[in-house]
Amino acid sequence: MQSKDIENFVEGKEGERFYEDVVQSVKDDFLRRQNERREIERQWQININYLSGNQYCEIAPNGEVEEVEKYYFWQTRNAYNHIAPVIDTRISKLTASCPIMSVRAQGEEERDIKTAKLSSAILKSTYSRTNLKETIAKATKWSEVCGTSFYYVGWDGDGGKRIGELDGVPVFEGDVKVEAVSPFEIFPDSLCAESVGECQSVIRARAVRVCDVEKTYGERFKGQDIGVFTLSPNGADLSCGANRLHDGVILIEKYERPTAEFPNGRYIVVAENKILHYGELPYVNGTEGRRDIPIIQQKSIDIAGSFFGSSVIERIIPVQRAYNAVKNRKQEFLNRLTMGVMSVEDGSVDVDDLAEDGLSPGKIVVYRQGSRPPSVIGTGNIPSELIYEEERLLNEFILISGVSEFSRTSAIDANITSGVALQLLIDQEEARISATSESLKRAVKEVGKHVIRLFKQFVTDVRLLKVAGESGRVELYYFSSSDVSSDDVEFDTENGMAFSPAQKKNAVYELIGAGILKDDKGQMSKRTKSKLLEILGFGSIDNALDVESLHVGKAENENLEGFKTQVLVDEYDDHEIHVAEHTRFLLSVESDGVRKDPERKKYAIEHLRAHKKALTGLIE
Repeated sequence: MQSKDIENFVEGKEGERFYEDVVQSVKDDFLRRQNERREIERQWQININYLSGNQYCEIAPNGEVEEVEKYYFWQTRNAYNHIAPVIDTRISKLTASCPIMSVRAQGEEERDIKTAKLSSAILKSTYSRTNLKETIAKATKWSEVCGTSFYYVGWDGDGGKRIGELDGVPVFEGDVKVEAVSPFEIFPDSLCAESVGECQSVIRARAVRVCDVEKTYGERFKGQDIGVFTLSPNGADLSCGANRLHDGVILIEKYERPTAEFPNGRYIVVAENKILHYGELPYVNGTEGRRDIPIIQQKSIDIAGSFFGSSVIERIIPVQRAYNAVKNRKQEFLNRLTMGVMSVEDGSVDVDDLAEDGLSPGKIVVYRQGSRPPSVIGTGNIPSELIYEEERLLNEFILISGVSEFSRTSAIDANITSGVALQLLIDQEEARISATSESLKRAVKEVGKHVIRLFKQFVTDVRLLKVAGESGRVELYYFSSSDVSSDDVEFDTENGMAFSPAQKKNAVYELIGAGILKDDKGQMSKRTKSKLLEILGFGSIDNALDVESLHVGKAENENLEGFKTQVLVDEYDDHEIHVAEHTRFLLSVESDGVRKDPERKKYAIEHLRAHKKALTGLIE
């Protein structure tokens, strides 16, 4: 409460006047931003309609999305949706390309290394505990459909484990919350800003159930039907399909960055004519301990000088329209060819009966004596131009979307007979989608940083964290906010699209076949075999090498204990594995603390020598 406005937020007439001014200011600002973004919203609605197969919607002169009427009642108007498989393929490639996050140590000191390990464990646990993979997939779907999506990273006080009760109310330890946010909910202060970081303030407005607002803020509202996308009360969003929330209210959240007047920024929540929250930005999620907006942006196709990105659907829509027209004209031609267009002499037959039943097989046609009998007008063959245009449009789908027929249907062009040519085709697809993949990874990396910073802010007491370590072992971490200081998030694999799981396995098989993984005697060590099984996805199965995994775990535990006392060699140890693990540890940065301490270094070397003696059969 460091600003003048917050200090003036008092009871009485002055407080009421301030209360009304804040509510009106936020609502006016929201309406202004909503009107500025109206044209972009309509394009998003068009994209959604075309993706779902409703491909005869256009933006009318009044600015609304409306369905286009037929020119003639007999016109065929089917939708041959080629947009859906393109988007499905892109989403599949993008979600599969996101690698696992880890944290880089800030220095080579033992404390820095332990902090980096703890932060990596927090990220790994959060990834599985909050089902972050599904959240990333949902955000990617929104970015591919509308061109932009967002992540909201906040703290849920009712999340995590239950730790007790206070006045009969359950108390939880709290947990981080990551949400995928559609672009319909985000309103920047300027459409010319190219990212959230360039905005001074961002509004998140959405339709929320009345019961959820009451649970969170303790205020009761009269619910109504609200358009989820356009946030229009008592109305639908798309003229081509209703998307409404029943018994809801429009919740407006305004995030303002720190200024000279408000050093910690402002966070204001308004619904209807009530202010639900007024205070500073809630999270210390920026760099160097600063408070920042908890919203992260992800784009499909970046547009220079624009806050919102573009979707590949916008590029394909003209081709889809032309393709639908060609296919429908072709279908109408086939209808004429099979059903025929009849000519009859005026007054010679019952036209109504003929129009109803046509010239069905076995039909008896009665016509006036002396007149010409009904006949079918010939239509000829399908024009070759229609066939050529259909093939040209199919190729144009591939050219514009960057997704080949091989990725969409697993069909290989007859002209491609070489495996090298097929690999080049796959590489070209990955190059076309690499810019979108980089945007996704930047967003996910920023999400990881926010997660770590929120744990540092809110985990004040000691907390227990369980994480699945290597070889399926469960690792335990006891930590508090003071133990979390490193947030330099990186990816274990820089380019997640460079190798698919199948390609990684093939690369391993090639290395094995080339003999690179064998020692000087031409043998593969047990440790190498265990690691290869983990890479191939068989590390957790019950096989002959499960004992080797246990030996690796025992050696790693001895390394973690840091040789603070003398560690004896057990007769049942696999000395070859233990020698390899202890040598790796002593050569790595992790053992700085051991190597710098003469006594611990002495114990480590004695333990390693004992294993080597046992390995050579010189047991004393």
